[in-house]
Amino acid sequence: MNLQELVRPNIWSLKPYSSARHEFEGQADVFLDANENPYGSVYSRYPDPLQTELKEKISIYRSIPTGNIFLGNGSDEAIDLIIRIFCNPGMDEILILPPTYGMYKVCADISDIKVKECLLTPEFQLDLAQIKNSLTPRTKLLFICTPNNPTGNLIEPGSIEKVLQVFNGIVVLDEAYIDFAGPGQSWLDKLSRYPNLIILQTFSKAWGLAAIRLGLAFAAPEIIDLMNKVKPPYNVNLLTQQAALRSLSEYEAKKSREISEINSEKMRLMNLLEAREEVLKVYPSDANFLLVKFSDPHYVFYHLRNAGIIVRDRTNTPLCEGCLRITIGTPKENQLLIETLNSMV
Repeated sequence: MNLQELVRPNIWSLKPYSSARHEFEGQADVFLDANENPYGSVYSRYPDPLQTELKEKISIYRSIPTGNIFLGNGSDEAIDLIIRIFCNPGMDEILILPPTYGMYKVCADISDIKVKECLLTPEFQLDLAQIKNSLTPRTKLLFICTPNNPTGNLIEPGSIEKVLQVFNGIVVLDEAYIDFAGPGQSWLDKLSRYPNLIILQTFSKAWGLAAIRLGLAFAAPEIIDLMNKVKPPYNVNLLTQQAALRSLSEYEAKKSREISEINSEKMRLMNLLEAREEVLKVYPSDANFLLVKFSDPHYVFYHLRNAGIIVRDRTNTPLCEGCLRITIGTPKENQLLIETLNSMV
């Protein structure tokens, strides 16, 4: 892979903005360089633009060098940056594999990047022949979500490996739900083998920190350097960094317990739903949600909504016709869901 040939020429030659905290990274008694309010609180100073302390913690937790880590304002920022770094507006294209996460297409549309689509198979796996036929010299990025949203399943590793070996562009693996899939399922330990691989993760799902908006990208240092070059100077605020540091230090055991309970509740809910007459299929899930096919999904959706229970309508999504996506809640919430379904007439 020739990285320079893949990157937009203006991005490759871009001179990034140099913030005050980039130019001085040490300790001092008096800071008069960043036009901050000298009478403010602890939050009057700009945060570390490269989140050094947090990356060191993540490096230990994920066994990945800090030079391979990018932190962003949610994974959506990383997706947007990746598209802007590699794709020339009005010229290049990305390939997505519906049904999949909708922000890949939205970010590409915003940047005037052509979006090509190649449907997954009926089993929600990669159609390698169709993917190969869809690739052109202008295809810069291929997005694969695993476990996939909204279907919940892991993508077969052998298929991903074949794509990585034959595609001359960048493969983005979105692992937002990987912690629910069990140990050994992440591709992080294979990152060094594939210079064209970017892995996305998030603090929003298993860590239970969706409100702090913290996404992660893992890639070769050369790609991470490009992402740091293009990102806004202070893209991850101090409150977010503090909350993530606290969770990594204090709440790992809590996270493990919650994952175990969510997966246990997922199996219980799956069994209860499969026994229902109006349920046509409950798809296997490696994530924290279930894709469920109903005989009358719109009736079920509005019945639940009228009872104050909100699920996601996926009936207009390719290969998900008739389906609702149900996030696994607490045992009490899941029981209320079943009781509300029982009240349908």
